[in-house]
Amino acid sequence: MKLRQFQVDAFAARPFEGNPAAVVPLENWLPDELMQAIAMENNLAETAFFVPESEGFRLRWFTPAVEVDLCGHATLASAHILFQHLNWSQDAIPFFTRSGKLTVNRVSDRAYAMNFPADFARRVDTPPVIVTGLGVEPLEVLRGKDDYLAVLSGEEEVLNLQPDFRAIGSLSSRGLIATAPGKEVDFVSRCFFPQSGIDEDPVTGSAHTAMTPYWSAKLGKVSLKARQLSRRGGEVGCTLSGDRVILEGLAVTVLEGTLTY
Repeated sequence: MKLRQFQVDAFAARPFEGNPAAVVPLENWLPDELMQAIAMENNLAETAFFVPESEGFRLRWFTPAVEVDLCGHATLASAHILFQHLNWSQDAIPFFTRSGKLTVNRVSDRAYAMNFPADFARRVDTPPVIVTGLGVEPLEVLRGKDDYLAVLSGEEEVLNLQPDFRAIGSLSSRGLIATAPGKEVDFVSRCFFPQSGIDEDPVTGSAHTAMTPYWSAKLGKVSLKARQLSRRGGEVGCTLSGDRVILEGLAVTVLEGTLTY
């Protein structure tokens, strides 16, 4: 059997930046175990699969280890493929997902805006394993729907983290986000998800659904610029709109081929 597959660098202005995602367009669903095997074979943070549904598409995301409820960069990648390669002619694409309906609008060539549910994280006592995992004491810790959010003092502290992934992997959460005020952007972050088979994610759209409400309240503004400080790095535009977060980013196709199984 053969399937068409693309690879996209999301939240990237040029190839080899941002977060790579595989995108597999389908007419009908494959067995879950086969999609998980394909994601494991790709060995990227995420492989996205979609099938036509209603006026849009049903979208699912798999890490090399598990299916996840929300993934920003692979949603961006999927929209990019539909707009740029599969002749989607409308200005917006509705995706139906485990996290509800997500809409992606084309802003300009290769620039897209994703409408996601906001995650209003709440402050909690700092679990000792977070201090062990990061090697520093956060200023405060919050718990969102999926992740812990550790707030640090500044960009250099985030950049210089040497995380203990085994300790972070013991948290009862999808993962751990470390964030701080930025020097040239409003806030920066690094995101660790060993529980999902990804020690450090290059650019994590879904994490910004929790960071945006937090930094919006802290900085007193609804539109913010963010940068994730992974080795690849990536820029994310963030706007808080009621109980939704609008995430903007660029994407670039780096591979198109045939998956044979």
